[in-house]
Amino acid sequence: MAFGRLESRKPDAPMSEINVTPMVDVMLVLLVIFILTAPLMSSAIRLDLPQSESVVAGASGPAVTLVVDAQGGLFLNDRPVSTEVLRLRLTEAAQRNPLTELELRADQSVPYGRVVEAMGLAQKAGLTRIGFVAQTPAAGPR
Repeated sequence: MAFGRLESRKPDAPMSEINVTPMVDVMLVLLVIFILTAPLMSSAIRLDLPQSESVVAGASGPAVTLVVDAQGGLFLNDRPVSTEVLRLRLTEAAQRNPLTELELRADQSVPYGRVVEAMGLAQKAGLTRIGFVAQTPAAGPR
């Protein structure tokens, strides 16, 4: 039985480069998830919008969104605001561009007076273009 000579070679040098392939894979998966979920997050405030047969989406130019929730709370561009802050923000929007449209989204259970109050604030601020957002009824048998 013959014994061979054991080779003694230098051990491999440690890797000095970072393997970025797993990180790129994770980032691409996150990107796809954000792309798919972004349209679903158009408004985080849950409303029971009134229904209308003749809803036509025709936004042109700059717009701000005013939401009146079921409790009567005011949200400007999905951020809660007080009446005074709302008045200031709407005035600033009207001064930047007088053709700014106010998209008014109000829960159908909100008293009519609260909606008119919000419209009055917008008109006093100088916004004359007010659009009411509604949802189309579910298509069913007639």
